Order: sequence, then C-alpha cells, then structure tokens
Amino acid sequence: MSASAEPEKDAAAAAAAAEGDEDAEAKGSGSGWELLYCGGTSFDTMGRKVVGGAQGNLVSPTRLRPLMGVDIRFVGSGCTACHCVALDAEGRCYTWGRNEKGQLGHGDTLLRNLPTVVSQLSKYRIIKASVGRNHTVVVTDDGKSFSFGHNKHGQLGTGSLRNEIESSPVSCIVAEATNAVCGAEFTVWLSSVEGSSILTAGLPQYGQLGHGTDNEYNAKDSSVKLTYDPQPRPRAIATLSGKTVVKVACGTNHTVAVDSSGFVYTWGFGGYGRLGHREQKDEWQPRLVEIFQKHNVLPPNAIVSAGSASSACTAGGGQLYMWGKMKNTGDDWMYPKPVMDLSGWNIRCMASGNMHHVVGADDSCISWGVAQNGELGYGPNGQKSSANPKKVDILEGMHVTSVGCGYGLSLIVVDRANIGDRLDKLEIYDGDTTEVEEKVEVQATKKASASTNSRANKRKKTKDDSESEEEDDEDESGDDENGEIEEAKGRRGRKPSNRGRGRGAKKAAPETKPSGRGRGRPKKTESPAQKAGNSGGRGGKRGGKRGRPRK
Repeated sequence: MSASAEPEKDAAAAAAAAEGDEDAEAKGSGSGWELLYCGGTSFDTMGRKVVGGAQGNLVSPTRLRPLMGVDIRFVGSGCTACHCVALDAEGRCYTWGRNEKGQLGHGDTLLRNLPTVVSQLSKYRIIKASVGRNHTVVVTDDGKSFSFGHNKHGQLGTGSLRNEIESSPVSCIVAEATNAVCGAEFTVWLSSVEGSSILTAGLPQYGQLGHGTDNEYNAKDSSVKLTYDPQPRPRAIATLSGKTVVKVACGTNHTVAVDSSGFVYTWGFGGYGRLGHREQKDEWQPRLVEIFQKHNVLPPNAIVSAGSASSACTAGGGQLYMWGKMKNTGDDWMYPKPVMDLSGWNIRCMASGNMHHVVGADDSCISWGVAQNGELGYGPNGQKSSANPKKVDILEGMHVTSVGCGYGLSLIVVDRANIGDRLDKLEIYDGDTTEVEEKVEVQATKKASASTNSRANKRKKTKDDSESEEEDDEDESGDDENGEIEEAKGRRGRKPSNRGRGRGAKKAAPETKPSGRGRGRPKKTESPAQKAGNSGGRGGKRGGKRGRPRK
C-alpha cells in the first residue's frame, strides 16, 4: 500500500500538485509529509455502548504502517464519523475505519483497520474529500465529484434514492466542483459555476440545506409522526446566488460558509448557540454572522471549522473565534468569542470532532476538548481531556500541514523536513489492537495507582453515558438527544448528594421499623411513649423489653 510509481508518473503528479493553491506549501518543501493517528482503533464499537469500554486506543500520535513513507497531503474526517479518508500527493484516495454502509468505497461492507487505496478511483486525481456519519464524498482535479456509502436521505447527491447503500463510488450531479464537505447526513459542494457556487443535498430536517424549509410532513394523514422529504439532487442555495462562496464547514446538522468578501453565514440547527446569532433558533436559510463585518471580515487565508455543536474561524490578524458548545459543563458561547489562549499564533489548519479540536499553528500541534479515546494525543501519562488549548508535547517543533477529526479520533499530517529521526521514535500501528492494549497497559502501570484506576473507571462510566447518542446510526436527532443526555448526566451527577440526604433521613426510621415489623407489640407501646415525651421514649423501650416475658 506504500506509494510507488514510475519516475514519469512522479513528475506528472508533482506538476499537477503545483497547480492547486492547496499544494503551494507542498511544492516548496519537497520533503514530503507523514500522517499520524491518535484515538480509537475499535471502529465498530466507537461511539457506542460496549461492555468494558473502548479497547485498543492510540493515546499518542502514531504512524500507520501502510502510509509510512507515503506523502499524504490532505486528511479529512467528520465530527460524527468513525471512518477516515486521506489523499496523497499523487491524488490517490485511502479510506479506513467503520464500513457498515459501504462508506469506504471498496465495494463491500468490511471494516478496515488500516488505510486502503480506493481502487475504483485510481484513474482520477482526488484533490478534496470529506466524510459524514456513514458516507464519503470526493472531488477530482477536473471538477468531478464521486460519493459512496449511505444514501437514505440522498446525501450522495446522485439524484436517486433507489439504492440506500452504494459501496462503490458513484457520480454526483455537480458540475465544476471545487470542494465537498459533509455533515452527518447531508453534503455541501462548492462549484465554480457562476450563480451556483454552493449546492446542498441530503437530510433537510433542521434547515441545514439552506433552502428555506425543513421539508417536514406527516408520515400519514392519520399520524402525528413527522418525516422529512430527502433531497437527493444537489441544489444551489438561492439566497447565496449573488455571492461566491469560497469556504465551507459542516457540523452534525449545521453549516458555516464564507464568501469572497470575507462575510460569514451560518444556518441549520441552532442548539447551544452554534450558529453565532445570540439565540438557539434554527435557521433554514443562510444568515449573516454580525460580528464578522467591516474591519473584522475574514481574510482570504482564513480557516473555518465546525464540530458537532460548535463553530470556529480565524478572522482579522489570524485571531481564532469560536462559538457554540465548548464543554459539557458551563455556559455555551452564544456568539463568536476570541480564543485568547491562541492569540498571536499563526494557525494554518484546524479540525473539530464531536467535542474536541486540533490545530496546526507555527511549529506546534495544539489540541483541547472532551476526549474519549486518547484523540488529544497527550500520551498514556498525560491528561485525558483539556478545557484549554494545550500543546501535544511529542510533536513540538514539527510543522503540521493538515488535520482531521472524527468521533474519538484525530489525524495529523506533519512535514518531514527538519525533524531528523524524530518520526522513527514514534510508535507504529499495523492493525493489531491487542498489541496496542498491551503497550498502553505496560506504560500506564508504571505510574498507575489504585486511585487512578478508580478514576479511570468513573471516566469510563461517564463516557458510556455521553456516547449513547451515537449508539444508533440511524438516529437523525443526534443534536437534540445529545443535549438531553448531557442534561440527564448533569442530573445524575447531582443525585448522589440527594441519595445521601435520603439515607440520612432513613436512618431514624429503621430504629423503630425493625422492632415494629418483628414483634408488632412495640407499635402499641410507641404511642404511650410518644405521649410521655422525649424523656419517656427510652423508658418505653425498656418497658417493652420487660413486658415480653409476660406472654
């Protein structure tokens, strides 16, 4: 699976790479790039309740055996996805991870633990790729777009719902495509066609397609059950027909877009303030985010990112702004706020997962958020989650060129230039999860204690609760359920103190109840004891004891 080609093909690929603006940096270095992975490797159980919790996590950035020495130029995943996609400098497309809906594009539904070339795309040069919960969309250098995976809501953009699962690449009905980005069950394409620079297809439930409706209707005349009319044919967003959209990012059920003037628009599900409009209302059409106007429009090199319940972008001076649900506790950011911890950093790339974020800035890799499978890359002895941006120490001094995030996983591409043999010191993963478990156990036991083990067990329980949203891949209301789960979890967190008070209240009752249930007669002696007052209570008890032999 390593990249090997004839010299002529290498030269042609290099020439083609120089054409794309994304490859300008690549052309200059000439040293190649390496993909590193951290997070879960049990793709079939990630994000689902499993006995014993997740197994085989890679908690430090790790090299993947099939991609060692391969020049990976772009990685992508999705905030709800448990599968990954990577593109090399020659335009080959690699996929791996969960494959229950054929989302890897290999013509089957077999899980792949390691990157595998999508052979049916080998005659094309793939320049862009993105993944949803159960589907994948790619774009070629000549403007074609292909998709594969789940098509229940028309998210593959083929214009048809005939096949619910497409396990091999099929053509999307999009002309002159320049990019494609996936939400959980929908897809957004950017096109160079004038007046149709942004098109959408898929599930319209929260207005995330931007067409002014959620296509909601009653399943039957006599039923109150609601259903949503899928949109299998990509359709241009009419309200943006006069704009040229140049950047886009998708969360689970919301979309963030930037036009050529640097203005930011958001639409779709509004929970937790992820749309940045100071309210939680769903938006069925693109709505301008007020803060990014006048002197704070986005520059041409701005970064845009969206997580499950959050959004982010870099604005004037490269300052990173974020809004939405930042952590499981505390207030949500209802409008864009600057992330002061990253002020002054030159942020080149950013990706957001379910509740975690990864950034490539200067010569550092920075991550933060709520993690479940070691996706922050802090190592076996590092913290599991971080509320504030924190450097990934093992990658300090490395130049990160591309990042991708999924549900419990992170993908990081580093430049091999000027890092010597540091890559050789990283772990190598070759698909055997049992080996990973043993290594993690050995490293962790060096510093482990009984208290840390108990804390780990508590974290596992918390993880099982928080991950139940993804247990059913067919569930289309993940955002709402996620909110309910978090609230319920918060209530569960408060219950122990209530139970404590409950036990305290019960302590007084058992003193009388056992004697009452056991013999019955003390019930009669209780009322005279109570009449006698507090001081007579004990006497009543003694009298009861003296009275028993008389029977």
